[in-house]
Amino acid sequence: MFLALLVSSLVVLLVVVGLFVFGLRRRLIQRSGGTFDCSLRWDASDGDTSGKGWVYGVARYGGDRIEWFRVFSYAPRPRRLLERSSIEVLARRAPAGEEEMALLSDAVVLGCLHGKTRLELAMSEDALTGFLAWLEAAPPGQRVNVA
Repeated sequence: MFLALLVSSLVVLLVVVGLFVFGLRRRLIQRSGGTFDCSLRWDASDGDTSGKGWVYGVARYGGDRIEWFRVFSYAPRPRRLLERSSIEVLARRAPAGEEEMALLSDAVVLGCLHGKTRLELAMSEDALTGFLAWLEAAPPGQRVNVA
């Protein structure tokens, strides 16, 4: 009986510590400011509205790049780095089909090229305005293509 109580207590303690670290990581990412909720679909195929491949995350502006972190991860480093000079916006659309269930309710999907990789970003209308303003605010001489 004592052993079962001890094991149960340890499991509960580990879950509480895990949730605390999870919340602390999110707070540390947002501490420096310039963050927004942003789902990402890497290597997206054109016209795919299946809802598969979307990963919920938090993006943070960092000079001439955006650091993208998975929300459901303990990793301290960003999963993807998107350089401003490599991002080309191709299209903007509303979520369709099964995407409506996979994305946040007020999301707008932005089709982009990052280098030679096609990706899609889904964010709120407010975050989209900030993202496009950040892209257009590139230093003189940088190629910027905003659809």
